Amino acid sequence: MKVTIIAGARPNFMKIAPIIRAIRKQQSMGIPIQYRLVHTGQHYDKALSDTFFHELEIPPPDINLGVGSGSQAVQTANIMIRFEEELINNPVDVVVVVGDVNSTLACSVIAKKLNTQLAHVEAGIRSFDLTMPEEINRMVTDALADHFFTTSSFANDNLLKAGIEQSRIHFVGNTMIDTLQANLNKLKKPLLWDTYNLSDKNYFILTLHRPSNVDDLASLENILNHINISAGNLPVVFPAHPRTVNNLKKIKINFQNIITIDPLGYLEFMYLVKNSKAVITDSGGIQEETTVLGIPCITLRKNTERPETIKVGTNELLQDISQLKNLVDKILSGTWKKGKIPELWDGKTSTRIVSKLLEIQTERAKGFSQQTQVL
Repeated sequence: MKVTIIAGARPNFMKIAPIIRAIRKQQSMGIPIQYRLVHTGQHYDKALSDTFFHELEIPPPDINLGVGSGSQAVQTANIMIRFEEELINNPVDVVVVVGDVNSTLACSVIAKKLNTQLAHVEAGIRSFDLTMPEEINRMVTDALADHFFTTSSFANDNLLKAGIEQSRIHFVGNTMIDTLQANLNKLKKPLLWDTYNLSDKNYFILTLHRPSNVDDLASLENILNHINISAGNLPVVFPAHPRTVNNLKKIKINFQNIITIDPLGYLEFMYLVKNSKAVITDSGGIQEETTVLGIPCITLRKNTERPETIKVGTNELLQDISQLKNLVDKILSGTWKKGKIPELWDGKTSTRIVSKLLEIQTERAKGFSQQTQVL
């Protein structure tokens, strides 16, 4: 069996690492499965790419398409052009895409136009918010996929309501949690821990990246002002993208409690998350990681594509930033909900995915054999 695995952006790297490990384990047992790793180059900054490959022990990609930056249309088009050539030159049985970034959408379209089986890892999640570019990517990818690997019963239900046959939906769990579980004993205390005199459960983590939160200066200033006030005497560590840093310079306000730092690698960032009092974010994946770690999470969004982190886990949505202090007070008083770990978020998801891919390939081979005998 030949598999091409697509990665392009930081969230992808955490999702593909355990899948590759699971494939290599099958190879070590003599199972005939080969993989080709395609890095689209959507995230080209060293801090967002090379560092993660090294820390998560991901082998060098077989090819880097090197698409770089650009508008969503330009980036998606360039990925399609370059991946088409790659897949024509290196045909496989199945293309595996993960998550909801532009690389996922672009490579899904090409795979199907070249009549290649398509498997979507993290299929079926929905925010039902079409203003989110990721939601468009999810919908199109799931409209094309042949097989759907899901993280929750919510995702299963979304796919069933869309008319997907039950036999093509495979509830396997969450590969992000595979990576988290595999690296818990490898987490590294960053230098800033001592520089800023941080201590266990005595600081907040803040991440912001959505354009609605960081590109509009008035909105960014309003968010940071409420966070700065609500945190009380606790520091707020804010790993910020360079574009956000430029906007912070334009605001020209010193938020006393907020410590702005450069983006961190996975092992250092997760060390900070694991030992934090709570996380304030607009990210998707961090909602999942905090739920498994039992860390309170406040998500600055009107919706989430990961409702299990609210229904089961430690996450809460905050639609109105003016209400932030009420939630922070619950955290500081120790009255935040405890939460549980969602079903199958057990660190074994990738093993289930690879086993299912092999099972699917065996069934397809039998089908082709039977068709040949009939002919």
